[in-house]
Amino acid sequence: MLAHNIKQLRRKYKLSQEDLSKKAEITYSTLIKIESGVNKNPTLETMKKIAKVLNVKIDDMIKE
Repeated sequence: MLAHNIKQLRRKYKLSQEDLSKKAEITYSTLIKIESGVNKNPTLETMKKIAKVLNVKIDDMIKE
């Protein structure tokens, strides 16, 4: 669900993967791995950064 939710939220804000990674100050490859489901357990710090850019709580990114 995490991968799907982040991808949907990113698209809602019309951000490319590159835009989101830059704004969240995470590497592009990290974001790709999260969105593709390769990285199913990103660090809390990474989750906080993504949530801040997407203007959501971490809970919103992980809920089903």
